[in-house]
Amino acid sequence: MKRIIAAAAAFALFLTAAWPASAHVTISPQEAVRGSYMVFTVRVPSEKEGTETTAVRVVFPEGVSVSRFEPKPGWTVAFERNADQAITEVTWTAEPGHGLDVTEFTEFRMSGRVLPDVEPGTRLVWKAYQHYADGSVVEWIGAPDTDSPTPAPVTVVVPGDPVDDGHGGTQGAASAANDGDGGSADTRMLVMLIVSWILSITAFTLSLVLYLEKRKQRARN
Repeated sequence: MKRIIAAAAAFALFLTAAWPASAHVTISPQEAVRGSYMVFTVRVPSEKEGTETTAVRVVFPEGVSVSRFEPKPGWTVAFERNADQAITEVTWTAEPGHGLDVTEFTEFRMSGRVLPDVEPGTRLVWKAYQHYADGSVVEWIGAPDTDSPTPAPVTVVVPGDPVDDGHGGTQGAASAANDGDGGSADTRMLVMLIVSWILSITAFTLSLVLYLEKRKQRARN
């Protein structure tokens, strides 16, 4: 009985500890039709104990044009342009008191499109840089679909009829439901959290049963 309790408790503790580390910076939609206007959503979880996420920089892949950024209370936005005045990257910076703790996440939204000359099947690789208050930077630029602990977000260009309304949002809203990267990551985290809770409750129940049995034995003696 003691071994079962100890094993269940240890496994629950392992899952609880591993859960935050499984999260990473993602960008949705994961799939997009070339030529379509859409809303890109950058999801940023904070992962380091004892410090806060204070800034997030995202470098856009070639083949993506971003033109507008949704205001984010508590965060300022700054962007860089190339010689053709196209926006090539953006940085969101937290105002004092608005950084992300290890138990928190947020989302940043921007409007743009996949350029019409991008071929279906092209993998658009974003580069994200997560800055923390202690001065450290996590570079989400690792090779996608590998065992890299810091994979870069990817949007795959797929065949289809482009949404060419110029306002952004229609294609992004439709594709967000099929966001295999951020969505699957959230699902994994939720499953791990539920399993952790179940094992924790099981360990507590077994401990309580063992305690009550010992009390009964003592009462008999």
